[in-house]
Amino acid sequence: MKLPLLTLATLMLLPRALLCAAEPTPAQAVEQAHAELWGRFVDKYGIIRDYVGELPTPEDCKLGRPNAIGWWSPIENGPMFNGLYLPAMCERARRSGTAADAEQARRLAQGLMKCASVSDVPGFIARGIGTDGVCHYPLSSDDQTHPWFLGLQAYLKSGIPTAEERGQIIAKVKEVAAALEAVQWRIPCEGDFRGDFRGGFTGHLFRDAVRYLHLLRATHEITGDAVWLERYHKACAERPDPKGKTRVEICAMGYPFDREAIAHIDESQLWIYVGSQAALAQLIRMETDESRRAHYREGLAVNAANARPALKGHATFDNADTKFFGNANWRALYPTWFPQPTQADAAKLAKISDKTKRGERKDYESRYMKNPLAGAAIVALQGEAADSAAIEQVIRHYDYAKLKMAELFFAECAYYALPAM
Repeated sequence: MKLPLLTLATLMLLPRALLCAAEPTPAQAVEQAHAELWGRFVDKYGIIRDYVGELPTPEDCKLGRPNAIGWWSPIENGPMFNGLYLPAMCERARRSGTAADAEQARRLAQGLMKCASVSDVPGFIARGIGTDGVCHYPLSSDDQTHPWFLGLQAYLKSGIPTAEERGQIIAKVKEVAAALEAVQWRIPCEGDFRGDFRGGFTGHLFRDAVRYLHLLRATHEITGDAVWLERYHKACAERPDPKGKTRVEICAMGYPFDREAIAHIDESQLWIYVGSQAALAQLIRMETDESRRAHYREGLAVNAANARPALKGHATFDNADTKFFGNANWRALYPTWFPQPTQADAAKLAKISDKTKRGERKDYESRYMKNPLAGAAIVALQGEAADSAAIEQVIRHYDYAKLKMAELFFAECAYYALPAM
């Protein structure tokens, strides 16, 4: 039917928003993200999987398939994701006051506890759990370990855990922290790599300094043991590079201090700095020395200022995009295998794939979903109400039901870090 000219002219004058389906409110978008995360990505142990795909078997974990690091598997980043997300889940439970939200926070904490309880190597935090409920890859990392502390610290402060749970968690934190202290806060490996280490916290970068200081101060808050506060005070004044800045001074520099060492932070690596920003926020809360607090606040502001431009990346993401997500079938994507007697061999194997079966979806989501949402979380953690509109715009943009990767949880991290309205 041909519309009258007046009607067409009127339609052309209507705001675009009225001609399109109404965008969700920030609260509605977060509810969708929450439902998708818990419906698809959180396993029965309370551990977040990277994506929906076949779980590695005990044989896979023992032999190192697709590689001994566990990269590209569905159980690559469990404690990292749990630990970064648990503070948001605790805040959600505080705001809602519902038993269901409190129980989900408890499940995440139980997942973190399980990751720290499946190995006989002291201080080892498994990346995730395979088909038998125990098997795991032998190489963890500092990226998995710091969020483990961060998440459990938030859970213990939430008022959710029972007295029995508190006792169990505090005992486990004492155990893990003591084991890491004994090896100079390097990350131990297990299995065929037992005796090796993979990453640590005492280096010269910003992310080293802020996470190390947070680990020491958080362990003191959790355990009440004075020795951890003494170690924290000592570490604050130390210079990782004898000719460089103290750790507290490095914290004030923010993540731009790391750009020379870690490529493309702003374009694709903001997700590994969400924990560092959360660590700064916690250090500000725990610290009593105003000079140190000023350095931490400066770093918090520097990170937020540098992450703000990344929020614009959300506008490039098309919810109707149909790029292929071949990563879900990791066996087909990574068919090559060879023994990996060294970590270098494992990293070499991880680079070999059948690129014809990969598709472009993972890279697309990483650049235009994960990075903008991680940036939003970094900005939100500064706690400035003036950033709320820009952050909420990012959160509202995505149809979370169509996303393939679990990093959609950063939407909740950002939302619940904003000042409550």
